[in-house]
Amino acid sequence: MQSLHPIIQVLLATSFTWGVTALGVTALGATVVFTRKEPSRRALDGMLGFAAGVMIAASYWSLLAPAIQMSQGGQLPSWFPAATGFLLGGLFLRGADKLLPHLHVGFPLEEAEGIKTTWRRTTLLILAITLHNIPEGLAVGVAIGAVGAGLPSATLSGAMALALGIGLQNFPEGVAVAMPLRRIGMSRLRSFWYGQLSGLVEPIAGVIGAATVLAARAILPYALAFAAGAMVFVVIEEVIPEAQRGGNTDFATFTAMLGFAIMMILDVAFS
Repeated sequence: MQSLHPIIQVLLATSFTWGVTALGVTALGATVVFTRKEPSRRALDGMLGFAAGVMIAASYWSLLAPAIQMSQGGQLPSWFPAATGFLLGGLFLRGADKLLPHLHVGFPLEEAEGIKTTWRRTTLLILAITLHNIPEGLAVGVAIGAVGAGLPSATLSGAMALALGIGLQNFPEGVAVAMPLRRIGMSRLRSFWYGQLSGLVEPIAGVIGAATVLAARAILPYALAFAAGAMVFVVIEEVIPEAQRGGNTDFATFTAMLGFAIMMILDVAFS
């Protein structure tokens, strides 16, 4: 895979996280609608907690730490690009959160966020998960773009570990979007279809991220930190509150720690 162009590498990696093949875990998560009528709230909270832990670990080990390392020896303090990009990533997701109409899983329709709209609950649920997937695809794209740009602190194995970690946490996202659609009366096939379709934005965001850093290598530390800030914003503002909403706080917290540990091991072992 290392001999392929970085853009092709991004497409392959983000297609894995999207679930375009039978191995795709977003689609695998959506297939739960064919096997169970309703997962337990405890199981869903645990999966969301796991996803939160993976995303937090990926934000540091795969994005912020390399951003700081590749900024050393420059004219600016080594912390400046990472801190600036991190905050800009959070501000970007905040803007998208305010503008894009969406509804988080388990929340009543009157708590929908973004611009007021008459869109149906199903559309708002799909948009919520789609919003989550933007920073995930961007993170994989930027990480592989850093490898293509020849940065010594960036490795293909580390980028693939990031793609694998994000792929693992896409499983609960597939469940989280498909099951509510099934619950409100949508057919099993359509629930599955929309569940996996919510991950389509990942390859798109990945290609944009890789192309940007390949065209302008100087912004790479900022881009890595930007992706990290966007993911941390999603985790704190949406994923963790959803995981804690069902009352299984200790279990969701433990699975978050487990997800963090697994992502840390993947990154360190493959970097």
